[in-house]
Amino acid sequence: MTKKAVLINDLSGLGKCSLTAAIPVLSVMGIQACPMPTAVLTSQTGFKSFYCNDCTDKLDYYTSEWKKLGFQPDGIYTGFLSSEKQVDKILDFINSFETENTLVLVDPVMGDGGRTYSLFTDALACKMKKLVTVADVITPNLTECCILCDVDYCEFIKNADKPDFMDKIAELGKNLLNRYGVKIVIITGIEHKDIDGTMYVQNLIASEDEVFSVSCKKIGGSYSGTGDLFASVMFSGLLRGDTLRDTVSLAVKFIETSLRDTVALGIDRNEGIEFEKHLKILL
Repeated sequence: MTKKAVLINDLSGLGKCSLTAAIPVLSVMGIQACPMPTAVLTSQTGFKSFYCNDCTDKLDYYTSEWKKLGFQPDGIYTGFLSSEKQVDKILDFINSFETENTLVLVDPVMGDGGRTYSLFTDALACKMKKLVTVADVITPNLTECCILCDVDYCEFIKNADKPDFMDKIAELGKNLLNRYGVKIVIITGIEHKDIDGTMYVQNLIASEDEVFSVSCKKIGGSYSGTGDLFASVMFSGLLRGDTLRDTVSLAVKFIETSLRDTVALGIDRNEGIEFEKHLKILL
């Protein structure tokens, strides 16, 4: 039977990110997406104007109603959560539905590029650290990795041009494995300049058995939804039984190919990337 996975994230009408990015990826990779929206927005928050309908007070209904139906998800994937109250509700949800066979992926969305997002608070960071402890897989970017490790990002990034920079990030990955008890850590979107001056984007993977990285040349700037797409491919690949290395390589190829089209077409970063025509890569 088709595996079913709960996607806990926001839903934006404009801007391809969060649920509108994740649902097609899961579907094409053979997983039934069961969305649980944390908020419904007219457009993602990068646009100059948007309306947001917060769904915090509706989240408990998913827990109670799905329990009545005897629903048992094969996977649970959490993305953007706007407050510590939402994190508490998601922890309750996971506690109600997780079994030893449930794959739980947490994308600890808190910031990027050394800056935290506007809704970030110390209380939210504390709760996010608690949420990470119930995950099998986490996909932080480098900023979020530093927050989870209690490391000063600004000091850490000063070593970005040194030859052992990726070794230092590998140490952070191992730290996350040990500190939070997760099985796989994927630190995404690490910009690293090669000796010839070429800029690459690295993804470092740390598991109980190995540490490795997969990279591609940097294409264009920062686009909305790329992290959501990457995490969705990782989640779906692992859920359908693909190997860790194969899944990471597939995710990087998918994002790289989609970004190439996006840059060529001159699409605004807030619109997200041109991924739809490349979904066939994921089959």
